[in-house]
Amino acid sequence: MNHAKNGLVLTIVCAMALSTTCVPSLVSGGEGTEKIAYEYYLTGNPDDVVTDTSPGLLLAGGSNDIADAMRWMIERSGGGDFVVIRCSGSDGYNPWIYNRLGGVDSIESIVFLSQRACHDEFIIETIRNAEALFIAGGDQWNYVSMWKGTPVEDAIHFVANKPAPVGGTSAGLAILGEFAFSARYDTIDSEAALADPYNSSVALERNFLNLEYMEDKITDSHFVARDRMGRLVTFLARIVEDRWSDVAMGIGIDEKTAIGVDEDGDVTVFSLPGYTTGSAYMLRTPGPPEVCDRDTPLTYTGVSVYRISTGATFNLATWTGNGGTSYTLSAIDGVLYSDQPDGSIY
Repeated sequence: MNHAKNGLVLTIVCAMALSTTCVPSLVSGGEGTEKIAYEYYLTGNPDDVVTDTSPGLLLAGGSNDIADAMRWMIERSGGGDFVVIRCSGSDGYNPWIYNRLGGVDSIESIVFLSQRACHDEFIIETIRNAEALFIAGGDQWNYVSMWKGTPVEDAIHFVANKPAPVGGTSAGLAILGEFAFSARYDTIDSEAALADPYNSSVALERNFLNLEYMEDKITDSHFVARDRMGRLVTFLARIVEDRWSDVAMGIGIDEKTAIGVDEDGDVTVFSLPGYTTGSAYMLRTPGPPEVCDRDTPLTYTGVSVYRISTGATFNLATWTGNGGTSYTLSAIDGVLYSDQPDGSIY
């Protein structure tokens, strides 16, 4: 099946079976072959369906995906077409969602390999037709540098505004807030971020996605496993110090843990079965930091934290919860302290 477009031929090779996989490539209209712009994988019904959808955000902390969390998205999709977008990997979600979880008309995975794909009519239409949209893990700088300011960004907003559920895990989670740690200059750990809030690796981004209940917020994943509390506090300090927002909020989520946010801002915590220690951490700034300068350790006192696990509740609109644990963190000369009885920052 070939489609001529702007002097290029789009070649789609399909293996016809119960599970259909399609891999498109761009082939030059002249001599030689263009770089492949994307890979596309389809499992299920190739025709577009339209179902009754409900809004929702799924924020997942990375590592193992959680079946109940994905079922929450599927339910809100009305059983329609589930689309996964990513910049690395392949079709790993297709058999798991379609065959193991079920309840969807189709599952489509798009792997962006070139920014050319961000302007491809077939790709943009596929995203816009989604009844659920999920951003896989990987490297969030690929997402920011490739998708920001392109029709892909508009298509993500189109799905969210239907309204239909949108989610992401790990790097996919990182870009869901109004503010994002872009990882443009690779990652940074808590110790280095607290030691110098203006370290070049504290690379923050804004004006990308604008999703309901995510205003003034930044997210972080793999939270306790990679000891990221200190860097999230630093991100918040920078956001306020740089006057991006008077009050900033951070959402840190553990591995094997996810939160679903419904149309009222109410949060449901999902954890991998048998994994009882996973939590989400809700941070809020008290005002401007006392000391937030280049080449100077951070001092920022009175950052509030509300930790929730399975069974606890929280609301992103009111920033209040029940059944969780409330405490305060302070960074003093680049060292993080907690007012919890055992002094734990988590």
